[in-house]
Amino acid sequence: MRLLLIRHGQTPSNVEGSLDTRIPGPGLTPLGHAQAEAIPLTLANERIDAIYASVQVRSQITAAPLAAHHGVQVQIRAGIREISSGDYEMRRDRDAVEAYLTTMLTWAAGHLELPMPGGETGVEIFERFDEVVAEAHAAGHSTVAFVSHGAVIRTWVGHRASNVTAEYVGENPLHNTGVVVLEGSPETGWTVLTYMGEALGGPEVDDASHDGPAAETV
Repeated sequence: MRLLLIRHGQTPSNVEGSLDTRIPGPGLTPLGHAQAEAIPLTLANERIDAIYASVQVRSQITAAPLAAHHGVQVQIRAGIREISSGDYEMRRDRDAVEAYLTTMLTWAAGHLELPMPGGETGVEIFERFDEVVAEAHAAGHSTVAFVSHGAVIRTWVGHRASNVTAEYVGENPLHNTGVVVLEGSPETGWTVLTYMGEALGGPEVDDASHDGPAAETV
């Protein structure tokens, strides 16, 4: 299966630099809407069979233009929501942001029992995300898009992909509407084909300075 992991478009909390993992959370900024509208053209060569989005509305809004282009319905799944920031929720100070990102990178390196203070463990993160991946694969789809979130995409890719390390995802940001393309299956494992960290619409819709803590390097 070919798996496209797409980060949502820009939100007001991204602009503020806040750790905002609430459900349903904020919508998109005007730039975020422009980023979402640019996705179908950028992915014009992909024949996408199914599109999944998280329970956070920013991912659903981002997924809508791509779903309309392919004539499919967006399937909502809680399992691909953002990593809860727990006790750091809505904070934007460096201590909170660095603690959140360090925990993310620790999970990507395989130390899954560590909890996010007031939030989830890595075990819980991978169980819920893997469940949606397994569902999509079992449905027999050839190419699937997940419109999800920066931290959870980077964490899952850093741990599950055979050719990408935790250090790599820590050093390589995933800006709003950046995409990671993988190939594989839950049984055979996953290989990253491309890690495109910048917005899919290119420089005209990229705003690397206002894409939130989940895009930062660790």
